[in-house]
This record gives sequence, structure tokens and C-alpha cells, in this order.
Amino acid sequence: MIALESVEKRYAGKVILCPTTLEVPARTCVSLLGPSGCGKSTILRLILGLIAPDAGRVLVDGQPVTAASAPALRRRIGYVIQDGGLFPHLTAAGNVALMARELDWDEPRIRARTEELCALVRLDLAILARYPGELSGGQRQRVGLMRALMLDPVLLLLDEPMGALDPLVRRQLQDDLKRIFTDRARTVVLVTHDMAEAATLGDEVVLMRDGRILQRGPMAELMDAPSDPFVDEFLRAQRVPGRDAWRAAS
Repeated sequence: MIALESVEKRYAGKVILCPTTLEVPARTCVSLLGPSGCGKSTILRLILGLIAPDAGRVLVDGQPVTAASAPALRRRIGYVIQDGGLFPHLTAAGNVALMARELDWDEPRIRARTEELCALVRLDLAILARYPGELSGGQRQRVGLMRALMLDPVLLLLDEPMGALDPLVRRQLQDDLKRIFTDRARTVVLVTHDMAEAATLGDEVVLMRDGRILQRGPMAELMDAPSDPFVDEFLRAQRVPGRDAWRAAS
């Protein structure tokens, strides 16, 4: 579904992403894990065509991502950032329907799809009359997810979508996201620096450092057979008591 072929990115002469090759198969969720500034979000922006690689190429469903192809590709991609990334001057309903109206969907179709998405993310339809500033963090995240799903995209890109939420709300939203990924057979790339989140939502984990992929595989494999001392150091720093029980649960 997604392929990065020897992709490199620099900003002001500094290498942000070293030459990177990465494939994400269709109908899987791959978690990009690692410390801040390691290149995770850069990969999402490259997939979206928001920035162009300095070397290599990015393909989505076999099609190269270029300045010409990116606008049409984005209509097939749902993108969610931390705190939802909602426009404050629009109601939640206005945010959800933004792209549908841009594509001239009629109001009955928009209404039906909005009601369907409310049920999917477990959000009361009446809440959509509020503005983002009137919503809780969990509600904003669910509205952001609804907006990303409005056009029924085949690909979801999630950039730290739950970083600002309290643990209880975060766990509830993780459970809902896992259900949505499974039920709808989405292809998902999730950016996070949280080990438990990466393991809960991802079929595979890609651990990065300083613009490089250090290891890829199931979380249990990274924990039991780290390929680099930093992999072991990073995972140990986040481990919770009861490691075996946590691994079994994840």
C-alpha cells in the first residue's frame, strides 16, 4: 500500500530522514515508534505529499507521490494529528463535513455519513453542534477521526493522535481505534513515542532514532531480540512492572 524507496529528507542542510526504505502492506497497522525528532512525522508528511523527498521516491498503492498526484491521493487518505487539528471557527459538524462539501456532496448524504461516523466512534450526534473549544480532549480526537474517515479513505495516517489525553480516555480511544482498524480493514500508519500504544494498535512496530530505522517487527520480537543497544534502552525506559503480563495483554 505504501512504499518509501531510499527516501531522504533534509532541512536547512540537516539530515532529518536518512535514506530510508519502508513498505506498509495493505490492511495492516504499522506503528512508528521512537523519541521526538527521529523522523516519524516526516514520514507521514512525505506520504501525504506535504513535503517532497530530497532523494528517493514515495508510492501509495503503486502511484508515485508528486506535486501533481498528491491532491487526488489525499482524498483517499485520512490524516489525524494530536488534539484533532480542528478549525476553531467551524462547529464540530462543519469540521467533519469540510471535505465532503468541498467535493459537492449533497446535504442528505453528508447527514447520513455523519450519523454513521458518530455511531462508529461512539459520539453523541448533538455534540457536533459545539465548537472545538467547547469539546473535551477525547471528543476533539473523535471528531478529528470522523473528519479523517468522512470520505471513507483506504489509508489512515495518525500523528500522535492521543498524546494529550488522560490515561482512561486514551485507553478507551485506543480500543475504539483497534476495532475500527479491524472492522474496516484499513491500512494505518501510526506515529507515537508510547510503547504500549504502538504495541496495542500496531501489527508491527518500526523503531527509529536520528532519522534511521533501527528495527522492525512485532513488539515481542523487539523486546526479546533487540538489534541495537538503543532499542533495548528505549524499550526498557518505558517498561512497566509485570513485563510478561503486559506482553501477553499486548
